[in-house]
Amino acid sequence: MIRTNKDRLAIISVEGHVVNPGHRGHHGVDSEGVPFLLPGTGGITFNIKVGDPAFGWAGDHLEPGVSTILDEEKRQSYENRGYNFIACIGNEAKVMSGEAKGAVGVVTGHHGGAEHVLMDFPDDALENLSHKDRIRIKGWGQGLRFLDWAKVTCYNLSPQLLEKMSITETKQGLEIGVTAIIPGHLMGSGVGSLSMGSGDYDIMTTDKEQLKQHNLGGLCFGDIVAITDHDNIYGRSYRKGAVTIGVIIHSDCRYAGHGPGVVTMIASPDGTIIPVIKEKQNLADYFGIGRKRAGMPNVPWVDSEKKPKKKPTRRYGRKKR
Repeated sequence: MIRTNKDRLAIISVEGHVVNPGHRGHHGVDSEGVPFLLPGTGGITFNIKVGDPAFGWAGDHLEPGVSTILDEEKRQSYENRGYNFIACIGNEAKVMSGEAKGAVGVVTGHHGGAEHVLMDFPDDALENLSHKDRIRIKGWGQGLRFLDWAKVTCYNLSPQLLEKMSITETKQGLEIGVTAIIPGHLMGSGVGSLSMGSGDYDIMTTDKEQLKQHNLGGLCFGDIVAITDHDNIYGRSYRKGAVTIGVIIHSDCRYAGHGPGVVTMIASPDGTIIPVIKEKQNLADYFGIGRKRAGMPNVPWVDSEKKPKKKPTRRYGRKKR
């Protein structure tokens, strides 16, 4: 087990509520100049869950499960930013009021711009959850460090999640299991942001051939992914040899420069991180949530649309000696 300072981290409560879905009320225009009018962020999304495809939905920037916020009117407020920052991927979320009171879920991401914190709950909780109900998160993870790897930085990563991830310490670096390796030149909206401790940034999906070449068409909500040649320590930027590990949190998007969102979790500027393609590297697999809850059926149309085959296990960067 990798050594960390988790026993020195504060566990801090933050509370939000289900955010109302918003819409501009007019058509958007996609990267090909085609107008669209579709649902997007917010609300309780009953049929889209962690573990489901990030592509193929009739929507834009869709968020799986439950989307929450502290203050809808002041999204950039000190308090709402604190709500986003303190909540880490894998933290416990508990409904504190209403008919779903007592239901326990898992934090699965936070969405920049909208400033939402995303969560997964069982279906029976979704049926009883109200937009006015309070949801408390036990925030645990910001400030996490790997004690033996000084050049590796962590953001938004809970100890609960870290303990479930596929991470192997080697002489060459940290081998981390991922579902996909994303080249840095495909990263778009959010590049240049200084806010690695909240929000996300998007994989650009305008070039379909690039998606095929890098086997990205099968990405799912909750997938653990690697981004190569991107530094996410003091800002989101290109740096040759850097590697960032993140998680997919929202769906594909129609706008130019946008696509599935990635929340930063582990980053290194010098190739210390060695991503390795493996099966079952998804929040749903780790926590038994979303589409992997017991008895949960597959999305009907996914059975008829064959998911692209994953490439065999392979490593990026330094080779084993």
